[in-house]
Amino acid sequence: MPTRHLHAPFVVVGGGLGGTAAAVTAARLGVRTVLTESSDWLGGQLTSQGVPPDEHEWIDRQAISPSYTELRERIRDHYRREYPLSSIARSTVALNPGAGFVSRLCHEPRVAHLAVREMTSPLEASGLLTVLTEHDPIAVRRVTGGRILDVVLVDRRTGDEVVLHGGLVADATELGDLLELGGIDHVVGSESSLETGELHAPEVADPLDQQAVTWCAALELRLGEHHVVDRPASYDRFRTTVPTFWPGSQLSWTDIEPITLERRERPIFAGRPEDAVENDDLDLWHYRRILSRRMMADDWAGHDVTLVNWPQVDYWDSPLVGPGVTAADQQRALAEARELTLSFVHWIQTEAPRSDGGSGYPELMLRGDVLGTADGLAKAVYVRESRRIRALFTVTEAHIGREMRGEGAGSELFDDSVGIGFYRIDLHPSTSGRSYVDIDCYPFQIPLGALIPRDVPNLVAANKNIGSTHITNGAYRLHPVEWSIGEAAGALAAFCTAGSHEPAAAHADARLLADYRRLLSDRLGIALAWSEEIRTRGSRSEAVTTAR
Repeated sequence: MPTRHLHAPFVVVGGGLGGTAAAVTAARLGVRTVLTESSDWLGGQLTSQGVPPDEHEWIDRQAISPSYTELRERIRDHYRREYPLSSIARSTVALNPGAGFVSRLCHEPRVAHLAVREMTSPLEASGLLTVLTEHDPIAVRRVTGGRILDVVLVDRRTGDEVVLHGGLVADATELGDLLELGGIDHVVGSESSLETGELHAPEVADPLDQQAVTWCAALELRLGEHHVVDRPASYDRFRTTVPTFWPGSQLSWTDIEPITLERRERPIFAGRPEDAVENDDLDLWHYRRILSRRMMADDWAGHDVTLVNWPQVDYWDSPLVGPGVTAADQQRALAEARELTLSFVHWIQTEAPRSDGGSGYPELMLRGDVLGTADGLAKAVYVRESRRIRALFTVTEAHIGREMRGEGAGSELFDDSVGIGFYRIDLHPSTSGRSYVDIDCYPFQIPLGALIPRDVPNLVAANKNIGSTHITNGAYRLHPVEWSIGEAAGALAAFCTAGSHEPAAAHADARLLADYRRLLSDRLGIALAWSEEIRTRGSRSEAVTTAR
């Protein structure tokens, strides 16, 4: 088996939003970087996993992360350049191509992939960035003192091995793969309340208590046509199984309101499908619609497309990682997650009660091309929870939770903040049989200490694998926060490379930390703190502080 060796000051393994942000930031700051990704698309949850961005209310009005804003505007500009938008849509500054209400920017994952590659392209041309897609990490070799010597990957297409030698390594994989491969101290699943002191943590730790994963799909509304998929082998199982924490079969319109845990009925269409093109009822169709017919000119030949990432396709039967979970177990769980989604699609097309009478919506067609596939499903499963480093600092519910901190107290202020973010603490049903945990928190900061492991001098975390808990991961796992984590890791790589510093030293030395944070705020324009009004109330405000 041929082996290729690559050397670079910065190696990023995992090309999701965090990994891409880390690589782009470091390369733009002049550091030669190698970025690897298991899929053939960069962008992770935004692209290969197929999930439109879940974002906070200030995302279009605040200068939080210029590079994340750039990514969002590149997506919008693609639609303005290449699509026959209506005159109203074309003149809308905050263009939302899908007019979905889960995000201010619902769009096709395919377009996000193109926008990401626009950002990497000039860096690749310059030689500052090397991108290796369809490469899986298979080994991490460490030396005395814990440093990572190299990372070994295998090319999915050829079977050839690639050995990456980096001064600094970022684990930006979706499941924290380097932590397991390198024997790096980490936690998985839920910690106990005794360990973390968190109000909503369970009494007993459970490493197999992990959020459900979801294999997303895209559906197009083609009125008067018939596009029913084959009945999956597991259809009857999913049709009849009723989890103890769920109000019925997942193949139904019945689910649970995440905050109150009350039973609810929410159909795919509130009325006739033909009316869905024009109205904005808060049904499943409009929830994550990624392409809207009414945003286009009258002579456009296309149709509405929505993204299926709904409670009915959350797969919680088995975890993907953790003690006792073998590679075969993981592959079986992934196959079952796909079967669940295909079963739900088949149920919608054949048996689902129609709001306008009758059963089944055969006029719904899987659109794999918007996800880069031929089978209608996303390239990869949507991962909500990863292995997490034992970090220099761990963010807990006591730092951001509204109930634990008290009304008006705001989130904890961190002297080592490297970015900001906001999302509710949103935990989907888990593989341990727990229902939703969805609680309020304050807009928060990202502390540098959470990106640095205790036991590896030249590793940084750049995805959902930072020093958060099972609880706080629910707030730190979404698109803009993951990007900001990666962005901070990339800037840290540049700072440490230029000054021959270790990440832990840059964190511990007050002078170095101040210099690094000035790089973030002054040169990169990254906001390091919310305004007091937003931090303490979570209310709308125009002001964001960028210097603290």
